[in-house]
Amino acid sequence: MNADLVVVGHGLAGLVAAAEAADRGRSVLLVDQEPEQSIGGQAHWSLGGLFMVDTPEQRRMGIKDSHDLALQDWFGSAQFDRPEDHWPREWAQAYVDFAAGEKRAWLRAMGHRIFPVVGWAERGDGTFDGHGNSVPRFHLTWGTGPGVVAPFERRVREHVATGRIRFAFRHRVDELVLSHGAVTGVRGAVLAPSDIERGRASSRVVVGDFEFSAQAVVVASGGIGGDHDLVRKAWPPRLGPPPRTMIAGVPAHVDGRMVAISTDAGAHVVNPDRMWHYVEGIRNWDPVWDNHGIRILPGPSSLWLDATGKRLGGHNLPGFDTLGTLKALRATGYDYSWFVLTQKVIEKEFALSGSEQNPDLTGKDVKLLLSRVAGDGAPGPVQAFVDHGADFVTASTVEELVEGMNRVGTDAVVDAADLRRMLEARDRQLDNAYGKDTQFTFVRSHRQHRGDKIVRTARPHKFLAPENGPLIAVRLNILTRKTLGGLETDLEGRCLRSDGTPLPGLYAAGEVNGFGGGGMMGYNALEGTFLGGCLFSGRVAGRAAAAAVV
Repeated sequence: MNADLVVVGHGLAGLVAAAEAADRGRSVLLVDQEPEQSIGGQAHWSLGGLFMVDTPEQRRMGIKDSHDLALQDWFGSAQFDRPEDHWPREWAQAYVDFAAGEKRAWLRAMGHRIFPVVGWAERGDGTFDGHGNSVPRFHLTWGTGPGVVAPFERRVREHVATGRIRFAFRHRVDELVLSHGAVTGVRGAVLAPSDIERGRASSRVVVGDFEFSAQAVVVASGGIGGDHDLVRKAWPPRLGPPPRTMIAGVPAHVDGRMVAISTDAGAHVVNPDRMWHYVEGIRNWDPVWDNHGIRILPGPSSLWLDATGKRLGGHNLPGFDTLGTLKALRATGYDYSWFVLTQKVIEKEFALSGSEQNPDLTGKDVKLLLSRVAGDGAPGPVQAFVDHGADFVTASTVEELVEGMNRVGTDAVVDAADLRRMLEARDRQLDNAYGKDTQFTFVRSHRQHRGDKIVRTARPHKFLAPENGPLIAVRLNILTRKTLGGLETDLEGRCLRSDGTPLPGLYAAGEVNGFGGGGMMGYNALEGTFLGGCLFSGRVAGRAAAAAVV
């Protein structure tokens, strides 16, 4: 054998699985088609948000959370309704137990630290037992995505120094090796060395082949978000027709190859139609990968319009119900929508997802962070998009704004008179401290949460008042991101066959198994659950595979 375990994928889930197995005395070969500079995978680019329950950070902010409330929110969001949801249900229960239990202490013991203001992501559909977080649970890592990756990369490299773990960079797995019905290794192509920058597409020039044998293989290769043809193929009719145009929230190497390779070996895929794509995507003016998109993490105050300038109805509000809003927008027949807001809103409420878009948090720069909290202008990365982004329009009058919107949004026409009437009607709601508009009710309510009031929600103000301007419009694109279904696994991370029995020797972790069980989030994610799912499923699979090795 080349190793006790082969782990396919050096993203976060793979690093966790490798570290946990090596800690238990097993030799590990960590294989990835990308070069060394891509260690950490998608997690490196993330904002580093983690779903946690009843933490000291929450309690210090006056947030009353509990395991039971979190479980209620999770199952209300997941909406499990299929026979194949047995293992996803089991994983959901186990993950909420973990998030409300040892998750924070386990990470803290490795040096992980949390930003003290807890965020309120994915606020939901407006029902007490439906989708959404009842309370703020989004714990931002001090150091963002790289801060989440660092403890596990450090553990892996410590084992590399002792010879317990070995890397095989630029090794593309094309096949799982089977022997007497069990997975006993991997084979594939050696790719040419690449010094390309992290995130950029590396070459696929083949310079050789390989075969590695092991007692177990852990697949931790990610989802399908980098291949838009696969996304469209899996797109569910319940969300409407698939978009003609999307921007990429993940690099091209998130290609889903190992899903098909694992099924060819006998593994079973469930819930492939469950997926998570954002509707607040903007084109990166300084892209890292092709068609690179960034998600706006919006506060609740922007006015959300469809491509023709009509206001979205119901609970389709910024930061509330991602897939509900996606479904509503797909029904319009257009691939984009609009935020209309003011300079005061963008200064307080706009954050951009991604480690590279948050230099203060990523670099742990307290001085820079304090300048953001003080609200002295828009944060630097946000202002750069306002100045250079193809999706941003700034104007001093409604008519100038609409002229710019119709120039940027070429598929539909917004009427300036209609938008002015809408903004005037909106502003009249602010003549009193109360009113009938749902969005204002939520804004006023959420400002009772100290985190929202301090850093995330602008004081309600009139959009047409010159002192609050200029006016800003942002074209929002659909941004591909996560696969919520995948390889079916039991609570030991073992891949299951179509008859429900384990496929000997094969485990899965991370997005490739829907972050656990083949879809532990069901139809909806509560945010902060993607990285956490990689951590939990990687830990489970690494420990279980190590225990099974003789």
